[in-house]
Amino acid sequence: MARSLANIFYKGIFAVPAASSTGILRFSTSVPSDPDTHEDFRPTTKVETSEISLKDIVEQDIKENPVMLYMKGVPEAPRCGFSALAVRVLREYNVPIASRNILEDLEIKNAVKSFSHWPTFPQVFINGDFVGGSDIILSMHETGELKEKLKADAEKQQ
Repeated sequence: MARSLANIFYKGIFAVPAASSTGILRFSTSVPSDPDTHEDFRPTTKVETSEISLKDIVEQDIKENPVMLYMKGVPEAPRCGFSALAVRVLREYNVPIASRNILEDLEIKNAVKSFSHWPTFPQVFINGDFVGGSDIILSMHETGELKEKLKADAEKQQ
């Protein structure tokens, strides 16, 4: 039964005539001014054009904030489970969390990835040091290493 359904499915896919004479279907996702595109999916730019580079912005964020979290969403409303996990773990320590929503600006997102040489988000920096993502933060929390790192960094700040 499953095999016959699969055959029907494949025949249906391959029986569709090509959309152009070359047989290549073309799709575009860059329609920022299209009134039919929902505003959640339109690109936004939050960083104003200025003399400061994106790398400088990331360095400034990390330098000025003892705990800096680059995440999807904001701590009050994370937009992915991994970001929510990182926020939950960090909130266990009652430390102020500075954050930047990487969904608001693709250029900042790419600058952070270049800066840390880490491909995924969230990314946590503690006292200027890149620590990792939610899995690493959780592991450090479970072993007590995160408590020690935050405690040591709090003592440096005083």
